[in-house]
Amino acid sequence: MEQVGLEINRVKPDSIAFELGLEPGDRVLVLNGQALRDAIDFRFYEAEESLNILVKKQSGDEWELDVEKDYDESLGIDFGQGGFGHTKRCANKCLFCFVDQMPPGMRKTLYVKDDDYRLSFWNGNFISLTNLGNNELQRIVHQRLSPLYISVHTTNPLLRERMLGNKKAGFILDQLKYLADAGIEMHTQVVLCPGLNDKTELEKTADDLAGLWPAVNSMAVVPVGLTRFRQGLYPLRAFERDEAAQLTSWVAKKQHEYLLRLHNPFIFASDEFYLTADLTVPPGERYAGFPQLENGVGLTRLFMDEWETVRTALPREVPYTKITIATGMLGEKVLAPVIDGLKSIKGLEVNIKRVSNHYFGEQITVAGLITGEDLLNQLHPDETGDLLVLPAVMLKKDSEVFLDGLSLKELHQQLKVPVAVADGPRQLVDILSGCSPFYQFN
Repeated sequence: MEQVGLEINRVKPDSIAFELGLEPGDRVLVLNGQALRDAIDFRFYEAEESLNILVKKQSGDEWELDVEKDYDESLGIDFGQGGFGHTKRCANKCLFCFVDQMPPGMRKTLYVKDDDYRLSFWNGNFISLTNLGNNELQRIVHQRLSPLYISVHTTNPLLRERMLGNKKAGFILDQLKYLADAGIEMHTQVVLCPGLNDKTELEKTADDLAGLWPAVNSMAVVPVGLTRFRQGLYPLRAFERDEAAQLTSWVAKKQHEYLLRLHNPFIFASDEFYLTADLTVPPGERYAGFPQLENGVGLTRLFMDEWETVRTALPREVPYTKITIATGMLGEKVLAPVIDGLKSIKGLEVNIKRVSNHYFGEQITVAGLITGEDLLNQLHPDETGDLLVLPAVMLKKDSEVFLDGLSLKELHQQLKVPVAVADGPRQLVDILSGCSPFYQFN
């Protein structure tokens, strides 16, 4: 039988909850007369100055507590991973779904198709809105769950139904207009598939979404990702170099149009398009505050700008004679100026290792999808030197594990070389200077 309320995972020391005697394992049942569905409910009602709280202690006793506090002051309660209960699953059968192209044997969480509006608000996950009814939409508006991150792909109702494999997918514009009228901020994405939602369809989608500005605050265009595990799936292909160049040129034209009309570029192409086309990414001001970094939009520009800042602080000497920086096939283009700059350090040899993605297939060229297995198979200890440096995007967020479950420590033990992870040029310089201890194994 499912328990009611939310189980406390952690109580912040010296907080109101700590002073009340609440502890991990206690359950918050009701707050100001409202039964709690999830952590969002709790945060919403917690903001009030006067609170009446019903708590069930681990002993089974129930406490009713009255609290007076400042508006929006936190009680100091964290519900951990259990704060959302069951995650709403994806009801779509997208023609381009990346999860359907996953090989067996990876972490179980990588096969989960979530489509939960609460996680969109809480974590920035992209959702399709196809599994939302009126009650959920009304809750979003009532509790001001903003911003939301929405996978649109196309605003053509029939095409969206086909691409998402869901009859409810065609209502997207009505849903977006409802949320926009309520003042909910939204960031949207289009996974672009050649021959499906590109060209005139993309133009229509962009103009439809821009018509909902400023509620729809940004639109990212990202290329479809294709692995070698597509047997029996809809036939799709990757973008060629000239097609990627045409796409970035079109985006630049639309940005100019929107800057004149909206005073904001609004539409952004993912970095992968520029790298595929061998083009330089736009300057920072064209990213309007970088609203879609998690979508791979603007990371390269931030990397390049950070390198320009730190290159003047390179140490003259380092405790290494040879280092290797591993990356994906596209990453070499980004790292080229960094490699050239590091070669100015006295006595240091710097090599770059492009790692082919044999695990997912060689059409996957980004560093973030490189697995530990491919690193082990393509790196040789006698060629790596004194230190192997990896980009942080290769690892699970806030973890030391690759997509295939291999840990960073296991990689080090099998390669028998020190390994460090850098999340950008600044940390790379800190590593070489001996100032950054993160993820280094000796």
